[in-house]
Amino acid sequence: MEEKHVSGFVTMIGRPNVGKSTLLNQIIGEKISIISDKIQTTRHAIQGIYSDDIGQIVFIDTPGVHKPKHRLGDYMVDVSLQTISDVDLILFVVNANEGIGRGDQFIMEKLKKADVPVFLLLNKVDLIHPDALFPLIATYKEQFDFAEIIPISALNGNNVQKLISLIQQRLPEGPKYFDEDALTDKTERFLVSELIREKVLHHTEEEVPHSINVVVENFSISEHGKVHIQALIITERSSQKGILIGKKGSMLKKIGKEARLDIEKMLNEKVFLELWVKVEKDWRNKPSSLTKFGFDTE
Repeated sequence: MEEKHVSGFVTMIGRPNVGKSTLLNQIIGEKISIISDKIQTTRHAIQGIYSDDIGQIVFIDTPGVHKPKHRLGDYMVDVSLQTISDVDLILFVVNANEGIGRGDQFIMEKLKKADVPVFLLLNKVDLIHPDALFPLIATYKEQFDFAEIIPISALNGNNVQKLISLIQQRLPEGPKYFDEDALTDKTERFLVSELIREKVLHHTEEEVPHSINVVVENFSISEHGKVHIQALIITERSSQKGILIGKKGSMLKKIGKEARLDIEKMLNEKVFLELWVKVEKDWRNKPSSLTKFGFDTE
C-alpha cells in the first residue's frame, strides 16, 4: 500500500521581531532569511522548503505587521496580510516575553477571516518563567479559537519538530511542489543582496538600516571558478552615504568582508565582492523606485 504524501503552504505572520525568520532558518537548517535586531528586517515573502518522507511543507516568512510610515511599509504589510488567504495553514508567531499587544489583536482580527487552521506559536518561552505561560495562553484563548497552541524557542529549536509533525497532520495529500533538495524559491542573486543588507543592519543605527536597499548589478563566474559580484547599497541621504562608507572606507570594507564570508559559505565558492553606495532620495516613497527594486506595489 502506497503511503500518503502530504504537502501545502504555511505562512508565518506576526509583529516585527517576534522570531519568524529565526524559526524559518531553524526549520530549514540553512540561512534562508536574514536576521537582525532591527525591526522590519524582512521585506519580502520568502519561501523556505522543508521536505521529508512524509511530505513537503512550503513555509512563507513574511514582513512583520506594523503601522506603515511610507509606501515601502504599506507594501510590506500588504504582503503579510495577503498570504492569509492563499495558504493551507497559518502560524501566528508572538513574543511570549512581551505579552499580548495591540498589534497582536489587530492581526487576530484579520485572522478571523481565514478559512484554514491557525496555530499560535508562543516564541521565546525560554525567556519567561514557566508560571507565566499558562495565564498568557488563557489570554490568547479568550480572543481566538486556535487549532493548536505551541510554546517554542525558534533560537534553540525547542518544540520545532513537534510543530512540523502537527502541521503535517493538518495538510492535505498532495504533490511535491519543489525538488527534494530545494531550500527556497529565491535566487542566489536575491540571497546575496540580503546577506549584504544584513551586514548593513548589523553595523548601523537609527534611520540608516531602514533607509537602505541592496541591488546586485553583476553576478558572474570567471573561467577559474571565482564568483564576481558587484552590488549597490542604495540610501536616501548623503549623510547616510558617509556613514556607510566610513572613515577612509572603513565601514564599507567591514560590511564587504563580512558579507563576502557569508556569501562564500552559501555558494561554497571563492567570491570577489565589490560594493558601492548610491543616494536615491526618498526611494521608499517613490512608486517608480519601489518597482525598480522589486517591490510590486500595484
